[in-house]
Amino acid sequence: MAGSGREVARHWRYAELPGVDLLRARYVRKAFVRHTHEHFVIAAIAQGVEVFHHRGADQYAGAGTLALVNPDTPHTGRAGVPEGWRYGAVYPSPELVAEIAAETTTIRGTPGFVSPVLDDPYSVELVHQVLRAADEGNALAADTLLRVAVTRLLRLNGGSPARREVRTAGAKVAARARAVLEERMVEPPTLERLAADLGVSAFSLLRAFRDAYGMPPHAWLTDARVRRALRLLDGGTSPAEAAVAVGFTDQPHLNRHFARIVGVPPGAYQRERKNVQDERRGLLLPSDPWQNRQQSQT
Repeated sequence: MAGSGREVARHWRYAELPGVDLLRARYVRKAFVRHTHEHFVIAAIAQGVEVFHHRGADQYAGAGTLALVNPDTPHTGRAGVPEGWRYGAVYPSPELVAEIAAETTTIRGTPGFVSPVLDDPYSVELVHQVLRAADEGNALAADTLLRVAVTRLLRLNGGSPARREVRTAGAKVAARARAVLEERMVEPPTLERLAADLGVSAFSLLRAFRDAYGMPPHAWLTDARVRRALRLLDGGTSPAEAAVAVGFTDQPHLNRHFARIVGVPPGAYQRERKNVQDERRGLLLPSDPWQNRQQSQT
């Protein structure tokens, strides 16, 4: 498939790695809008270049490097070269990373990655080995390799990133606005109405919110809706029902935003979750058609 304009992605879970999302993808034209993840992002670039905006600057991750994003950190993603980029990624939970950090490092406080790009081909290969082990149903290898990879990355690039605390009046207003949007996700107020309810001007609220959360309220709300839709899909809610439940007008509306944040459509995302449930019940053997097509490139 090298040199073609074809894009392919698989976003899944392996039953023996609970709470860890897995991804293999090749993107050419796809552009991820500014969004966040509840988990860590550990993306191992195999070919091409990914560009992602992170904390005010564009970061470039090429073959042999890793793109590393801490939980709840706004970032984007797009191709940095015409042929796009191919990568594998694991998304371990903050709890798992904290457990590994406590056992294998001297990091104090909440662990995280210091630099968003790390040049370390050995760690890149470890991530791809985790994905191969999951494909093959090798639980011992998948769990071991994941822990080895996270330990290495924390030792090479780990620390306790400073967390922005809500101290200023603007930050407190932003936090109150966020709480309102979370509560009224299905029928949110306009920016002007929200600002008036909080006793500030619309521009003051916009500025404060972007300073606090890295994106304007409408973009944050879209991201929050997709994150809530993820949890509903994980629980078995249909994409059409999830779309309405989180405030999108219909399923195509959810599809568009979901794919621009998660990288796959909600239907494909949910089918992989069902496969994991079937594996746990012994109804389905692990399989990866995408991996079969791409094995020669991994």
